[in-house]
Amino acid sequence: MMRWAPAILIVALASACSNAPLRIESRALGNQVSESPERYIIAGVDNDTVAFLVRAGSTPRGYDTVGTYVATSRARQVMRSLEDEYGLSEVSAWPIEPLHMHCVVLKIPEGVDRSSLLAKLSSDPRVKLAQPLQIFATRTEDYNDPYVELQRGFRQLDVADAQTWSRGEGVKVAIIDTGVDTQHPDLAQRIAAAANFVDSDAQQFRRDRHGTEIAGVIAAVANNHEGIVGIAPRARLLVFKACWQIRIDADAAYCNSFTLARALVAALDAHAQVVNLSLAGPEDPLLSDLIREGLRRGTLFVGAASSNVPEGKGLLHQPGVIEVASSESHSALDSALYAPGREILTLVPGGHYDFVSGDSISTAQVTGVVALLLAKNPGLSAAAAYQLLRDTSAHAIVAAGDRAGDGEHVNACAAVIALVGRGSCNTSDTDRRLAEKRDSSVALH
Repeated sequence: MMRWAPAILIVALASACSNAPLRIESRALGNQVSESPERYIIAGVDNDTVAFLVRAGSTPRGYDTVGTYVATSRARQVMRSLEDEYGLSEVSAWPIEPLHMHCVVLKIPEGVDRSSLLAKLSSDPRVKLAQPLQIFATRTEDYNDPYVELQRGFRQLDVADAQTWSRGEGVKVAIIDTGVDTQHPDLAQRIAAAANFVDSDAQQFRRDRHGTEIAGVIAAVANNHEGIVGIAPRARLLVFKACWQIRIDADAAYCNSFTLARALVAALDAHAQVVNLSLAGPEDPLLSDLIREGLRRGTLFVGAASSNVPEGKGLLHQPGVIEVASSESHSALDSALYAPGREILTLVPGGHYDFVSGDSISTAQVTGVVALLLAKNPGLSAAAAYQLLRDTSAHAIVAAGDRAGDGEHVNACAAVIALVGRGSCNTSDTDRRLAEKRDSSVALH
């Protein structure tokens, strides 16, 4: 019996190994990759067939040898040469045995066009694979924000599907308006900067309604168990007070050339990528010059289409400015884009919520959609953004209980999908699911 002991021991060890969980070593990419995937690529080079790190006693056959597939010194040397030649830096690497390839995630240098770089790498005989680092996501439109089912504009613009691809990550949105309740729980950590060009009353700044409403529609925090979801909930807000509220309990406010000019200069100095101007007024040479300078620098401007000035006139009716009107207004302005503007749920001062209406809130919604686009393509021009939004505008979708216009309005998901060049929208399912969840008895606090 003693001569069988080694064999029994080997079988016992094999049984124990077969029941143990498989250990897979991994190397995390880090948050910066998921936040800016456009700055990364994947490249692969041939890996020699003799690429195993031998270990003993690893199989049920006893002391046969089995290997962990590793990158050969030649593969690593080739990859280092590519990194040096193209200015790339390795973020993570792993050898893929089924493909006989050493694969690496690489960060590309600032200012280098990814498409051109990939074309060069693909034609390099040393490179077996060169492709973008692409992002995939589970398809879900569920939010834990209690009032999302009441957000009519959010639903009609198909924002939930758009947020599968973009949430406005890091885009700087300047709001030139009244003050904003910077302490509202649904704006936590969304305010990157704030300045008051009207007065020095900090308390009134936080009590102003109109700017708070605009900020909420654009960037209210998502999935924080609070209130609503902003169209671009990961955008960074730059709040510049250039208008003063007329009454405590009303949205109406006034601005002037001086305060608006100071706010516009502040927005340009802060490198705002998009400026929301939910206001209307006459042509103004100073302000027009500042807007033109902003456009020259690549800043996008989204403004309310004015119905109080003659056709073709007004501060914001100039080349490069994206004008927006309420879908329900039946505006005759051919150049305007449209978004829902009746009974849109948003934030009001004091940590509260309310329904508001008008071209101002329609404008803010389109600004949020523009932020979604800029997160995917920071170099998007005003003309390209406008044409993309116009070409992808959708016929108004009316869910049970909604009162909407019968024209077309911006479709956030269609615009983002057209920009990224992949994916699809599930508008009808999104609309149906959110409509089914609506409960008009929910009390706003």
